Amino acid sequence: MTRSERAESLNSVKMCAQPKLILPLLLAIVSATPSAISAQAAVPLAPIPPEANPSFDVATIKPSDASEEHGTSIRHNGRHIIAYNISLAELMSYAYGLHARQIVGGPSPLLAAHFDVDGVPDIDGHADVKQTRLMFQKLLVSRFKLAFHHESRELSAYAIQVAKNGPHVKLTASKQGDSTNFSYTCQALLTVRNYSISDFAKGMQDAFLDRPTVDQTGLQGRYDFDLKWSPGESQSYCPGGLSASRDDSTGLPELFTAIREQLGLKIVPTKAPVQVMVIDHIESPSEN
Repeated sequence: MTRSERAESLNSVKMCAQPKLILPLLLAIVSATPSAISAQAAVPLAPIPPEANPSFDVATIKPSDASEEHGTSIRHNGRHIIAYNISLAELMSYAYGLHARQIVGGPSPLLAAHFDVDGVPDIDGHADVKQTRLMFQKLLVSRFKLAFHHESRELSAYAIQVAKNGPHVKLTASKQGDSTNFSYTCQALLTVRNYSISDFAKGMQDAFLDRPTVDQTGLQGRYDFDLKWSPGESQSYCPGGLSASRDDSTGLPELFTAIREQLGLKIVPTKAPVQVMVIDHIESPSEN
């Protein structure tokens, strides 16, 4: 299933199974094609020009209703970008592309608080992933008064390295500037196109791994490959209600073994210097 197909069928994705899976599912929704994400709109939105620097023209922020069970989602509905029942920490992780362990400091009760955000960009059209993240960054600064600085700290991490018999990944035929793809299905089938191994490490960190992940392969090219494995019992890559659609993964290896056997790479637990965001100030959102 491609990003656009998932976004069209999963317009409101529920993400309850694993906190570490929230980022990729959010990314999958907001990065879908304009026609897919705007399925509910009368006319599909054209993309916002890639060189544009949009902000939210108007955005309402309110505490999520804690009286009933909720999923968590980010979705586009026409011109609206809606973050539903998302914790402040999750919103920061998404906006800045960070693993949760890369956010340090701040008042824990506020970071754990859940909010509903409904915003409209100040430029007509569909925002891509980079633009959507940027709009949420600006929102965090303007409405939550976020201030921070970066530091390098040694953290428990995963390192992607070349395995004993060398890499099995194929150089892409794509040209510079061509589109990229990092998408997966409920069956734990990952499709990667026109990605560097550093990009792959970031995608795996966001989607499947519980630690920051760094590239130590030394490989400089961009690659196309597929990866298929058997998810563990605690892993779920399906939105709520779609688990029955999974293929039978009996006989497939677990994730780390699949990466070694199919890609000629290995994931090694390690300690590594990782850039972290240190929160200097953050507060409850200003009034709408």
